[in-house]
Amino acid sequence: MTAPSPARTRRFALPRLPVLDVLVVLLVATLLALAIFAPFFAPESVYRSNIINSLLPPSAEHWLGTDAQGRDVLWRVLIGTRATLLSAAIAVSVYSVIGVTIATIATAGPRWLDGLLMRITDIFLSLPGMVVALGFAAALGPSLNSAIVAIGLTGWPITVRVLRGVMRETMEAPFVAGAQVLGVSRWRLMTSHVLPNSLDVLIVKWAGDISHTVLILAGLSFIGVGAQPPSAEWGAMIADSRSFISSAWWTAVTPGIAIVITSVAFGLLGDMLQARRDPTLHGS
Repeated sequence: MTAPSPARTRRFALPRLPVLDVLVVLLVATLLALAIFAPFFAPESVYRSNIINSLLPPSAEHWLGTDAQGRDVLWRVLIGTRATLLSAAIAVSVYSVIGVTIATIATAGPRWLDGLLMRITDIFLSLPGMVVALGFAAALGPSLNSAIVAIGLTGWPITVRVLRGVMRETMEAPFVAGAQVLGVSRWRLMTSHVLPNSLDVLIVKWAGDISHTVLILAGLSFIGVGAQPPSAEWGAMIADSRSFISSAWWTAVTPGIAIVITSVAFGLLGDMLQARRDPTLHGS
């Protein structure tokens, strides 16, 4: 009996994704593709009011009906994918940078500084994030940019807590002890060795953060302190449809479904990445 060739061994050793994981990846890829390309293919009528076609029900011409300005709801939702995902990605990036900076300083600094930063983090964690973001957004003035800044200034505490714990564990790794023996300074050790080897947990967390941030952005826009009509941002579209939701349900239900699908897709992506990072969580 001959031994299998190395090429064959490698081929059969490749991990196989479950069907659900494949569907999640395809759904997220579709959302990203829509965010990039949908605005380029949208008809010009989507950006112009046409009162004659106001609040038309779903039909062969307008698959998901029209809004109060006579614009096609389906195309509005599709082009709104860019505003929603891009805004969520920027907000997550802002508070991730803040969180990584604070966690690095807390881990590398003296014990008293670590304690001080963690107490400040605990104070922010004890506050309702949505309420604090609402206050920041209202103070900055109603706009999508204000909502992004508000989330960026309030979302960092969990990142600090998660990353600091991982960095503390990484500090106990043998390669860190070896670098210390070689005389590597503490700050260089943190930035060149500990931090790069701790960021994988954030890659998993970012997918879930996008899911959570999409919901917060939509909520802020619905309340009136985020994106403002006639923006195609999904929360703003729902807010713009409140006065006639009983007679033209499609104007609010369609962007609502888009919010749910996007939030669930990125949430499942986060779970999938977490399972790949730590298979023991799912018993695989």
